[in-house]
Amino acid sequence: MWDFDIGRTLGIMARTWPFIALRLLAYFGITVGYVFAIGVGAGVGYGVGHISDEPGAFALWGGIFGFGLVSMIVYWIREYILYVVKAGHIAVMVHLIDGRAVPDGQNQIDYARKVVTARFAEANILFVVDQLVKGAIGVITGLIGGVASFLPGLQGIAQFVNTVIRISLTYVDEIILGYNVRIDSRTPFDSARQGVVLYAQNAKTMVRNAVWLSIFMWLLAFVVFLVMLAPAGAILYLMPGQLAGWSFVLALIFAWAIKAALIEPFAIAALLQVYFRTIEGQAPNPEWDRKLSEVSSHFRELKDRALGVPA
Repeated sequence: MWDFDIGRTLGIMARTWPFIALRLLAYFGITVGYVFAIGVGAGVGYGVGHISDEPGAFALWGGIFGFGLVSMIVYWIREYILYVVKAGHIAVMVHLIDGRAVPDGQNQIDYARKVVTARFAEANILFVVDQLVKGAIGVITGLIGGVASFLPGLQGIAQFVNTVIRISLTYVDEIILGYNVRIDSRTPFDSARQGVVLYAQNAKTMVRNAVWLSIFMWLLAFVVFLVMLAPAGAILYLMPGQLAGWSFVLALIFAWAIKAALIEPFAIAALLQVYFRTIEGQAPNPEWDRKLSEVSSHFRELKDRALGVPA
C-alpha cells in the first residue's frame, strides 16, 4: 500500500489555501482563455465563412486557431507558472511538513516568493534545473522497471508496467525542488543532483507510492471529465458553427484545470512526506551517481553545471 498520511496531506492543502486559490485562479483563467479564444475564433470564422458556402467549416478552423493561440501562450508562460505558483506552493508545503511557522493569507504568497527567490534568483534558473531533473529521472524507468521486457510473452505487460511507472514519475522534479528548499541550498544544480540520486536509490518505495497516487489522480480526473462533458457541450452550443465535437476537448481542458489546481497539490504533498521520511539519515550513494552519469546526459549536465562547467 502507500506510506503517506491522507489526513495530514489534506491538512497541508487546507493550510496552503492561498496557493490553492492562486492555482484555481491561474488554471481556470487559462480555461476561460481557451473558451474565449475558441468562441472568438469560431465567430470570426463563421462571419468570414458567409462569403463562401461553408460557414461551419470556417467556424471550425477559427476555433482551432483560437485553441492553438492560447496553447502557445500557455507554453510561453510555463516558466512563470512554475516559478510563481508551483515553486512557491512547494516551498510552503515543505516548511509545514517540517513544522515551521508559515504565515496565512496574502502574506503566505509573499513569504513563499522570498523563499524561492533566495534559492533561484531568476525563473530561468529554476526552469533549467526542472528540465534537467525531468530528463535525468526518466532513465530510472529503465534502471528499475525494464527487466520484464526480456521475458518471452511478457513484452506487452512490461510495456504497460513501464508506462505506469513513467506516468508516476511526473512529479519527481517537484519533489527534488522540495528537497532543495528543505536543505536551504544556494547551489540549486548540486542539490538537485543529490536529490535525484537519493530518489533513485529509494526508487522502489517512491514509485510504489507514486503509482497509487497516479491511479487516484487519473480516476478523479476522468470523473471530472465525464461531469464536465455536459456543461462543455452547453457552452459550445451557444457558439456559432458546428462545434459540438469540441465539447470533448473543452471537457478535457476543464478536467486538466481541476487536476492541476486541486489534485496535483495533494499528490505532491503526499510524495514530499514519503520522500523526506524515506531519505532521512541517508547520503547520496556514489554507485547510483555513477549509474545515472553513465545512462543520462541530463544528469551529466546537472553535474557539470554544479561544478560550474558551461553548458
